[in-house]
Amino acid sequence: MDTARTKQTVYATAICWDDDAVLLMGESNIGKSDLALRLIDRGAMLVSDDQVTLEKKDDTIIVSAPEALRGKLELRYLGIYDFDFAEQATLRMAVKLGGTIDRFPMDRQMEKFLGMPIPTIRLNGLEASAPIKVEQALQKVGRSISSP
Repeated sequence: MDTARTKQTVYATAICWDDDAVLLMGESNIGKSDLALRLIDRGAMLVSDDQVTLEKKDDTIIVSAPEALRGKLELRYLGIYDFDFAEQATLRMAVKLGGTIDRFPMDRQMEKFLGMPIPTIRLNGLEASAPIKVEQALQKVGRSISSP
């Protein structure tokens, strides 16, 4: 019997372009929702804020929002707002916010989710250039960015 996990919930925020999702990860108050808002302003769509459900299907990981969080995004100091959202998308990349950030990472970084390696970058999410860096990194892993 296969005992590998096929579903889990993580504390993160997910946005997507078409079916290509990016998981924004980091400690509380590091700017996940803020970066998501700026990416949405640039054409991304919300999948989930605060908690993201990951589900392994065949050779992909599908991200979605827990029922209670669908379409909800916290705008710090303003409250919880309703946004258009994608029901689900395929996880293509992860972004770790904070920590030690290499100026020139030597190797392609990967993080395992449900046993599957996913390209991962580390950024300061509050930098003005962070949304553009996310888009560029996603394009580098072979995914196109398009407006909804």
